[in-house]
Amino acid sequence: MTSSADAAHPDPSTQARYQVRLDGGVAGARRIAGGADVIVWVDALPSVPPPTAARRDEVLATMPARPAVVSAGLADATAVAAWILALQEALGRRAYVAVVAAGAVEADGSWRACAEDQLAAGAVVDALAALGLDASSPEAAVACAAYQQLRPAVGHLMTAGVSARRLDAAGHGALVSASLAAGPADVVVHRLHRDA
Repeated sequence: MTSSADAAHPDPSTQARYQVRLDGGVAGARRIAGGADVIVWVDALPSVPPPTAARRDEVLATMPARPAVVSAGLADATAVAAWILALQEALGRRAYVAVVAAGAVEADGSWRACAEDQLAAGAVVDALAALGLDASSPEAAVACAAYQQLRPAVGHLMTAGVSARRLDAAGHGALVSASLAAGPADVVVHRLHRDA
């Protein structure tokens, strides 16, 4: 599978030849967003305190202006995939998807991969594949396979990881439980696709 993005982004880390790509954090989003039609920001557990609107705007400002940007978690992965399929139909062509496992920024400014975001990103890739959007990069395929194989243990893994334990220790354990509940009826869209 190749895209017009291959010529513009010969660096393999862009994963531009694949319809569904996956990376982590803001730097990863910048790597794989070129040529994408939608960026799926996967942050499975809430931050305490939640990110400010200014921080969200700062992150959005680092992304290309054309793609839509949506949020996803474990509970709404299927709804997000359906939204992306509708975008593809509106575009009248294959939609390219950049799935980004948000991870966490530590107190020292370093980035940490989060198990819950990797699992939820895999759930998004799995839901996309179920709808026929399955030309996935190896990175996306690995996350999808991890989610599929670990699905029976997802509840435990979501509550036992570093982020969940930190939330629980800070008195916010209910937020972890809420993240496993049924997803919202509406997909959280931060920015619409410029051409759709």
